[in-house]
Amino acid sequence: MNGPSVDQDVNEGEEQQTGDLGAGLGLRAESRVERRASRRRARGRRAFGCFAGLISLLVVGAIVAGAVVGFGKGKDALAGVFSAPDYEGQGTGTVQVEITNGQGSASIADTLEKKEVVKSARAFERVARDDPRALQIQAATYTLRKHMSAKAALDLMLNTAESVKIARISVAAGKTKAEVTLILQGSKMKLPAGAAATAMGKTALLGLPKYAHANAEGFLFPGTYDVPKNANAYTMIKLMTANYAKAAASLNLENSATHKGLDPYQAVIVASIIGAETNRKEDYPKVARVIYNRLAAGMYLGMDSTIHYVVGKDGGVFTSKEQRENPSKYNTYNHKGLPPTPINSPTRDELSAAINPAQGSWLYFTLVNLDTGETAFATTYSEHQANVKKLQAWCQAHKGRC
Repeated sequence: MNGPSVDQDVNEGEEQQTGDLGAGLGLRAESRVERRASRRRARGRRAFGCFAGLISLLVVGAIVAGAVVGFGKGKDALAGVFSAPDYEGQGTGTVQVEITNGQGSASIADTLEKKEVVKSARAFERVARDDPRALQIQAATYTLRKHMSAKAALDLMLNTAESVKIARISVAAGKTKAEVTLILQGSKMKLPAGAAATAMGKTALLGLPKYAHANAEGFLFPGTYDVPKNANAYTMIKLMTANYAKAAASLNLENSATHKGLDPYQAVIVASIIGAETNRKEDYPKVARVIYNRLAAGMYLGMDSTIHYVVGKDGGVFTSKEQRENPSKYNTYNHKGLPPTPINSPTRDELSAAINPAQGSWLYFTLVNLDTGETAFATTYSEHQANVKKLQAWCQAHKGRC
């Protein structure tokens, strides 16, 4: 046969039919195109859904696989996915946290988070839930630290000998060893009679630096101290000497003193005189310079504060002629050089001034106004006498103050 094949005839017939339909019914032809596009989109959605489902199964499968390999590893994997924010370590500083009667673990956890002890209440709740000892937490005021791990916070709360304080003791700047002994003995600690004095005498147990010459004078650092539960006099004294050590370390006191030709003990002695002679921080380095200038010139220090240490300060600024004749080595009117020991416990600022004196040629200083603490410095004796007259005039105008 020379005519077209059957297949060719069929195709041509379909094309003709389609052309005719398209000419008369354009909407039906368009709908057929849309249906084809819709089927393609549906196939795409089914493919994506299968892919997303596969990813979910892989994630869950990985966790379940961990549980199959070992319960502990599976638990760790789940904890990693659903973990509670938590700090690491023992924390820093101190913060007071009050736990009252009736507080449950959730309430305690919220309190700790608000006080910035733990990073999240949820982390503490989890640790407390896993530790039966958490039921022993008592209503009390706890001394904790900021930014602790939840476990460290729980452990410290349970260690009530360390975290529960029974009182506070304040040691003001410039207190002597004898005065600190009285403060401890008269505190709410209810020490046995003579316990504080006995403790002061057993210097090997007090945590003193080697250069302290086995004498706590000068090393009972001023501050407010929380009294741990079951504390004794040794406990409190060691807290003070530990704070001195921290201050000295922060100032690099030993090396700084040596660099200036002093031993650190002498630096503490100078610092104690500074604190006894003036009360304005800006004057501390100047007073230190006067002390060093007088020592370098071979002069008597002539400090009333060192005499007051021996005879007892009666509240007056001056010393009497009789007091200035006292034979004690603390009488710097009659003995050259520094006194044998510190005359009180200096602050960090006073320690800093002792190793960082101001530059100047002053040889004299005197208070001129007790209300403001204003101190006048002089290079010559005549200048100093003029300043002393200013003090005398102030005292005349303020009877009973000097």
